[in-house]
Amino acid sequence: MEVEIVAGLTGLAGLAIGLTTGLAVRVSERAQQVTAPAAPQSGLPPGVASVLSVLRSSAVVVDSEDRVLRASSAARAFGLVSGDRLVVDKLLAMARLARRDGEIRETEVQVAPAKGRGRAEGRWFAVRVAPLGSHGQILVLAEDLTEMRRVEAIRRDFVANVSHELKTPVGALSLLAETVENAADDPEAVRRFAGRMQHESVRLTNLVQDLMTLSRIQGDEPLPELHPVALDEVIVEALDRCQIKAGAKNIELTSGGQDGLKVRGDEELLTTAIRNLIDNAVAYSPDNTRVVVAVRQCDEHHVEINVTDQGIGIPEADLERIFERFYRVDPARSRQTGGTGLGLAIVKHVTTKHGGEVVVWSKEGSGSTFTIRLPLLNPPPQSREGRHGDASSVHPNPPTP
Repeated sequence: MEVEIVAGLTGLAGLAIGLTTGLAVRVSERAQQVTAPAAPQSGLPPGVASVLSVLRSSAVVVDSEDRVLRASSAARAFGLVSGDRLVVDKLLAMARLARRDGEIRETEVQVAPAKGRGRAEGRWFAVRVAPLGSHGQILVLAEDLTEMRRVEAIRRDFVANVSHELKTPVGALSLLAETVENAADDPEAVRRFAGRMQHESVRLTNLVQDLMTLSRIQGDEPLPELHPVALDEVIVEALDRCQIKAGAKNIELTSGGQDGLKVRGDEELLTTAIRNLIDNAVAYSPDNTRVVVAVRQCDEHHVEINVTDQGIGIPEADLERIFERFYRVDPARSRQTGGTGLGLAIVKHVTTKHGGEVVVWSKEGSGSTFTIRLPLLNPPPQSREGRHGDASSVHPNPPTP
């Protein structure tokens, strides 16, 4: 009996050991399944997806049948990929050639804009196509060059324009100097040519100063030190700088609006911007007219400075371009008045640097109103009128930019 009991207990012990061993094996298998690395997704080689996710370039991987296995959001946003297809024919052709001969290819391509994206000229990309592994997969990397090409085009145009603008006064000075030398025995001719030399030297000086101002403000860097600026003082200073030029044409300069309005900014740059607008108004207005500078709070957070003239006005076709560097509506007249072609570009950049905007209303034969709108620093004080004269409307239909 004892032998049977012992045998039974031994059998139960063996069964328990067997069950325990089986459970241990299963737990071990599950643990291995949990800790084992996941199989590659979408047929990509291990690690490729992680690398593609941190690339700044638009990235696309296609398989041996040209189906897209993976595409970055940028590649889809730029219209390189639609669904599971690479839709730019040139990129698809490069991918097939790279698959055929295993060679890496690089080029620049222009991609037409996708419908409804609002770009008429498309975008430029630097493209690199390379084989990925041994299963016919191809990697396409596309870096957007559109902004870089735009900036480069602007730089080339700027250099060409500066060269042309400098060449004119420098050439005139050289010619006048030679003429003065030949007319040494004619005091009247010497005085006449000396006056013209002075005019050209002033024009050259103004051009250099405007170039220096523009180079300071046209970059992406914020202005270094901004302080509370009283617009009353800025307007008075800008008007004073233009009094001599206005007096020569018997043009009355007046100001009006609200006292005590302030903005945060660079006082000298703001004075330069408003002076440029007044200077333009005087240059393109007939004799015996008026130019008015008015300041007002236009809403809870913004202030407007309006410069209104009774001048010749600006053709509608030119309104969109007048803030471009060296753009002139009437090049001959602009040079006669000593303009550099940079004044309104400076106004635009100064305004932008101060978190504002500049707009224009104009009608040929009726005059123009330029409006600088800036963030307001302080609450509005009481109104005032005519600090430098009667600031009533000089325009039959005052614009509301």
